[in-house]
Amino acid sequence: MNTDSRRTGARLFRYAMLFRRPILTALVLLTLAACAELAGPLIAKRMIDRHILGIEMAWYEAPGPGESTAAYSGKHYKRSDHWLPGEKPGTEVRIVQSGMGYYFAEGPFASDGTRTVDTSAPDAPLLTVTSPSGDRSTYPARQLTAPELYAFYAPEFRPLLMLAAGYFGLLVLSALFTYGQRYLLQISANRVIGRMREDVFAQVQRLPIQYFDNLPAGKVVSRITNDTESIRELYVAVLANFFSGIIYMTAIVGALFLLDTRLALIALPLFPLLYLWIKVYRRFAERYNEEIRSRLSDINGMINEAIGGMPIIRAFRRGRQTMEEFETLNGEHYTYQNKLLSLNSITSHNLVNVIRNVIFLGVIWMFGGGLLGAAVTVGVLYAFVDYMNRMFQPIVGIVNQLSNLETALVSANRVFELLDQEGTDVAEGRLDRYRGDVSFESVSFAYKENDYVLKEIGFEARQGQTVALVGHTGSGKSSILNLLFRFYDPQHGRITIDGRDIRDIPRQLLRQHMGIVLQDPYLFTGTIASNVSLGDPNISREKVEKALRDVGAYDMFSALPGGIDEPVIEKGSTLSAGQRQLISFARALAFDPAILILDEATASIDSETEAVIQSALEVLKRGRTTFIIAHRLSTIKNADIILVLDRGQIMERGNHAELMARKGRYYQMYLLQSGEALDGGRAEAAADAGREAAAPPAAAVPSTLS
Repeated sequence: MNTDSRRTGARLFRYAMLFRRPILTALVLLTLAACAELAGPLIAKRMIDRHILGIEMAWYEAPGPGESTAAYSGKHYKRSDHWLPGEKPGTEVRIVQSGMGYYFAEGPFASDGTRTVDTSAPDAPLLTVTSPSGDRSTYPARQLTAPELYAFYAPEFRPLLMLAAGYFGLLVLSALFTYGQRYLLQISANRVIGRMREDVFAQVQRLPIQYFDNLPAGKVVSRITNDTESIRELYVAVLANFFSGIIYMTAIVGALFLLDTRLALIALPLFPLLYLWIKVYRRFAERYNEEIRSRLSDINGMINEAIGGMPIIRAFRRGRQTMEEFETLNGEHYTYQNKLLSLNSITSHNLVNVIRNVIFLGVIWMFGGGLLGAAVTVGVLYAFVDYMNRMFQPIVGIVNQLSNLETALVSANRVFELLDQEGTDVAEGRLDRYRGDVSFESVSFAYKENDYVLKEIGFEARQGQTVALVGHTGSGKSSILNLLFRFYDPQHGRITIDGRDIRDIPRQLLRQHMGIVLQDPYLFTGTIASNVSLGDPNISREKVEKALRDVGAYDMFSALPGGIDEPVIEKGSTLSAGQRQLISFARALAFDPAILILDEATASIDSETEAVIQSALEVLKRGRTTFIIAHRLSTIKNADIILVLDRGQIMERGNHAELMARKGRYYQMYLLQSGEALDGGRAEAAADAGREAAAPPAAAVPSTLS
C-alpha cells in the first residue's frame, strides 16, 4: 500500500472513530458470532467420533443393566469411556462395521487396522484385522440385527440430542450476533457518510469563488454524491467483510490448532498467498478505478452542462456533436470498466475454489495413505473440511470486495482533495451596519500571475452616492465589484469601507450589509416569498410584502394563483425575465444593504417593466452607496460618479454633465448609443470608439458578477 493510500486509510479511520462506540460494539458482536458459529464443527467432531463412530470402541461386560449399558444375548455391556474409576470391567468385546453390516466380536483386539469378514460359514463368520504392518488377527464374529445394533446405539441418543440442541442454539446465537453487528455497522456507516457529506458541503461554502471557475458544478456534485456513496460501501460492505474475514480466519486457525497441529500448518500458507493476491490485484485495480471515477465525474459534468445549455444546443443544432462527445466519454468509461471486470474475473472466487480443492485433495490423499496417523479420525477430518470451507468463505468475501475497496479509496482521495482545499471558515455573529463610505486606494489585481486586469485603480464613494462603471467588455468593471465583495483579494493596494481595510473583516460578515442584483438573477426552488427572504428568520412576512410593494411588484404577483406563495421551480424558469428581476430587487430591498451592487440590472427586461424598476431604483438607492455596472448609458445619467474604464484603468471620471462637456470617450459612447448625428471627424472618432467597444478584450477575464 502506497503512502497516499495509507494516509487516506488513516483519515477514513478517523472518521469511523467519530462513531467508535457502535462500531466497537459491532466488532464485539462479530467476534461472538464467529466463536458461536465456529464451535459447531468441534461439536460435530464429538458427535461423529464419540457418539456415532464411538460404537467401535472397546466394550466390556457389565455386572447388570445401567444408564450406559447395552443388552445383548442375556448379558450387559458398557463402552470403555463410560466406566468410572474403581469399577472392574469384564470381558472385552467389539462392535465392528464391515461393508454394510455390523458384527459382534469377542476378545480383546491386538491392534486396529483393516477389517474383513469371512461369511462362508454362516453359523460362525470370522473377522480378520490386518494391521498397517501386515500382521493379521482373526476373531469369531456374529452379525447384529437392527434391534440388536440399536441397543448399542441407545445409550448415545440422549447426549447426541443434547449436542444437537447445543449446536442449534449456537446457530441461533450466531444469527442474532450477526444481525446486531450488521445493523450497527450499517447505522455507523450511514452516520459516517452523513457527517462526511456535511463536511464536504460545508467545505463548498468555505471555498473561494476562483475554485469554481475551474471546476464544473457536475464534478462537485459527483464528489458530494457518487464518491461519498462509494465510501459508504467501504464501511458497509468492504470493512464488514474484511473485519469479519480476519476475525473468522483467526478463530478458525485457532480451532485448527486445537483440532490437529499438522492440519493447521497445512492451512497457514493461505495467508501469505492472500496477501500477495491483494498486492497484485491492487497494483492494477487502483489505476483502473482512478480512470473510471474520473470519467464518471466528466460524464456528470457534461450532463449538467448539457441540461443547463439545452436551449443553446437545440437552437444551434449541436445535438449530434454533443451526443458524440458524450459517447466518447461513455466509451472510455466502458473500456476501463471492462478492464476492471477482466481483472476481477481472473482473480475471482473461482481461483479460491481451485486452491481449496487442491488442499482438500492433498489432505484426503494423506489421510487415505495413513500419512496423518491414527490421531486423525473421521470426525477430525470432517471438522477440518468444515473449517476450511468456512475459512474460504471470508477469503472469497475479501477477494470479491477488493474492487469496491479500490473504488472507495479512489473516491475518498477525491473527496479529501476537495476537503483539503484552502478555504475560509464561515463566520458567525453580526457586524454593525456600515455608513457606506468605500475607497479604492491604488488597487491592482490579476486573476493570473502578472496578468493584471486592474491597474492602480483609485476612487472614493461616499454614503448615499451612486457610482457607475462603464467600459467595453474586459475593461475591469466586474473585477472591481468582485474585489469589493472579497470574492478575490487584490495583489496591490487596499480597499476600505468606512476607513477599515476589508481584508481585516471576515468575508461572511463583510457581505452582511451588501446587496446585489444581477443581470440574470438566480432564483431557488421554493416560493416567491421565500426567494425574497431567502429563509432569513429576521425578514418577516410583512417585510417581504413591503419590499415587493416598494419595487412595484406586489400587485403583479398577487394576481398569480398562489399569490406571493406561488411555487418557483429551479432558476425560476416559469417566470418572465422581468418578474425574476423584480424578485431580485425586492430581495435586495428586504435585506436593507448599506452597499448595493446593480450589475446591468435592467438589461434583460422590457421597457414597460424597466419603467417600473427605474422608479423603484430611486427607493432602493436612497441612503445607500450604490455601484452600477451599465452598458446602456441612458440609465446612469443621474449617477454621482461615472468611471470610464479601459483595459483595467480609469480613463475618465465625473458625472454625466462633466463627461459630456469633456467630449472624450464617454461623450463618444453616449452619442453612439443615443443615435444622435455626428459631424465630420467626430463621426469617424465615434465610429472608432464604437469598434473598440465592440472588440473582444485583450485577455479573457473570468467574471463572477457578470
